[in-house]
Amino acid sequence: MGISDDVLSDLRSRIAKTLDDLRSALAKVRTGRANPQLLDSVRVEYYGTLTPLNQVANVTVADPRLIVIKPWEKSMIAPIEKAINAAGLGINALPDAELVRVPIPALTEERRKEFVKIVKQRGEEHKIAIRNERRDAKELIEEAIKGGELAEDEGKKALERVQQEVDLGVKKVDEVIAGKEKDLMQV
Repeated sequence: MGISDDVLSDLRSRIAKTLDDLRSALAKVRTGRANPQLLDSVRVEYYGTLTPLNQVANVTVADPRLIVIKPWEKSMIAPIEKAINAAGLGINALPDAELVRVPIPALTEERRKEFVKIVKQRGEEHKIAIRNERRDAKELIEEAIKGGELAEDEGKKALERVQQEVDLGVKKVDEVIAGKEKDLMQV
């Protein structure tokens, strides 16, 4: 494997990480349906330590508009309710005898459009990250050409392959954004 192959391999893995980051960021954007990932950012006071919700309770989706949280200790019901209500997610937790229910209200048209703007902004940020990866890969290839480690025609081919990978990554970002936008606008 030559230098150009190493650079391309590294570029592919960085683009894949960027896409994974985008998917996880978009999972936190609320659609009209229940999604347990919506509560990933919630931290619960557990014996004096802020702990992720999924480490103190079982989080499941009971139906398309309801998340059910069953704490491993009954004493955790009140702290879980408090943490969800304070998280600023636009949802309210309803405590029960043994669990906490989180109904997901339907989104208004105006709120859906706000979320679409947020999704598009996140997509643009991730496209910029991919373009920054292209810049880094291009610099590495150009340094290899200057240093004599890579022939000039090989370097040009490598730069073309870098551009192809970047174009593919940007296209995948667009696909992920379009899918999330479709989910958001579905009533």
